[in-house]
Amino acid sequence: MAGLDDKRPFIAVGIAVLTVSDTRTPETDKSGDTLAARITEAGHRLVDRAIVPDDREKIAARVKAWTELDEIDVVITTGGTGFTGRDVTPEALEPLFEKRMDGFSAIFHRISYEKIGTATIQSRATAGVANATFIFALPGSPGACRDAWDGILKAQLDYRSLPCNFVEIMPRLDEHLKRGAKT
Repeated sequence: MAGLDDKRPFIAVGIAVLTVSDTRTPETDKSGDTLAARITEAGHRLVDRAIVPDDREKIAARVKAWTELDEIDVVITTGGTGFTGRDVTPEALEPLFEKRMDGFSAIFHRISYEKIGTATIQSRATAGVANATFIFALPGSPGACRDAWDGILKAQLDYRSLPCNFVEIMPRLDEHLKRGAKT
C-alpha cells in the first residue's frame, strides 16, 4: 500500500541545486529558492547551490563535480529544458547518465498537464543516475519545481515512503562499480 510508514526512520539526504540561466542571480532565482525551501522543510540537507549559464560544458562540469562528492546524494537542476537554442540542460546531463529514469519525465508531464495543459510538452524534463547520484533536470519555472518536488521527489526521497523509494536503493546504486562489471 502506498503511503508513509511512520515506523521507519526519516533519513536526510544531501542535495545540491543548480539553476541554469543566463540571466538569474542569487537575488532573482525564484526556482532555486523554491527547491531550497522545500528541501530544507522536508528535513534534507541543502549541501550546495549554484547558478551557471546555459552552457553545456559548464552545466556538465558542475553536476559531474557534485556527483563525485560523498555528501551529495541528489542533484536537482532547474532551467534549460525547453526548445530554444540556449536550452541545453538535457544535452549536458544525459551523457553523464549511467541509467536513465524515463518514468520521471512521464510522471512529471502527467502532473504538469493537470496544471498547464498541453504546454507541458514544451519541457524536456529528464532524470537519471550518474556515479551513484540521482540527477533530476526540471524546467526553470517555480511552478514546475513545485510540481516535481511535491508530486514526485518529496515522496521518493523519503525513506518512509512505501512501497519503495530512492533512499532505500542508494547504497546499491554503484554495485556494478564494486563488482568491476561493465554495464
